[in-house]
Amino acid sequence: MKNEVSISMYHYTRDLAHSRYPNIKGLAYDLFEQQLQFFAAHFSVVTMEAVIHALEPDGKPLPEHALLLTFDDGYIDNFTVALPLLKKYGMQGSFFIPGKTFSENVLLDVNKIHFVLASADNPKELVHDLFQLLDEARRGPEYRDILDNESLYAHYAAANRFDSAEIVFCKQMLQTVLPEKLRNEITSALFARYVGQPEANFAREVYMNADQISCLKANGMFIGLHGYDHYWLSELNKADMERDIDKALEVMAPFINKEAWVMNYPYGVYNQDVIDYIQARGCVLGLTTDVAKAELTAANRYTLPRFDCNDFPPKSENYLKYQG
Repeated sequence: MKNEVSISMYHYTRDLAHSRYPNIKGLAYDLFEQQLQFFAAHFSVVTMEAVIHALEPDGKPLPEHALLLTFDDGYIDNFTVALPLLKKYGMQGSFFIPGKTFSENVLLDVNKIHFVLASADNPKELVHDLFQLLDEARRGPEYRDILDNESLYAHYAAANRFDSAEIVFCKQMLQTVLPEKLRNEITSALFARYVGQPEANFAREVYMNADQISCLKANGMFIGLHGYDHYWLSELNKADMERDIDKALEVMAPFINKEAWVMNYPYGVYNQDVIDYIQARGCVLGLTTDVAKAELTAANRYTLPRFDCNDFPPKSENYLKYQG
């Protein structure tokens, strides 16, 4: 019998309708609770420790219809919404936290982008504003060789199952395509224009602090790594990739077992250099954003796929497409 587990991935879980940013891409509080009720009725929700143990030579196989709950990015929602409901239903969540969020109280670019997108009523207008900022950047010597706007858009604007072509284009530009310094500058400019809040204050509202992370751990939740700066690790040179993981391990040390920790790759991306390095540093599992039911084997322990929470009821039944 296959040793399998379905893994559900969450980001924001909040009372969206009554929040300042109702358009943020998350799972509304009531739907989150309905989903936990569905899981309680149709799955066996397991702990991360059970998944790790199942991969050991003498490990106990997971139960039929095993399900693991994972939460990315260390948002305050994890503490105010997810923790109470997980305790209510007797379930463990595994929380993956970029080290920079609580150690420096800095708003990550990935989250600036989230709230810009949630605040922009018209994606075409957002693309227009991004084009203007790119045009301004090209007037200086540092960025004059960046491709023209039309060529960039033609290459990178491609809709996916969650986002329009305009949104995908903005994410691509601001997450990975443009030089890092320019990405930072443009993202901050768009955040100031569309959100209009001081970044340092906003960071303290968005993320958990160290005491709240400790409280999660004290209440039986599992804590893992999500990088330090939330970089696309596979896009970094080897030295920078290793430095990011080392910094994450340093600040996350109070919350993890450094001899047997779990890595959740930011943006779901990795390469063999990343896998080799985290394995050498004591990592025992790696989580991606590939969509499938995870089969636990020694060969794929560092590339486990996950479902988005929107793949399960009450949002959809997309997970059924992947049942063996």
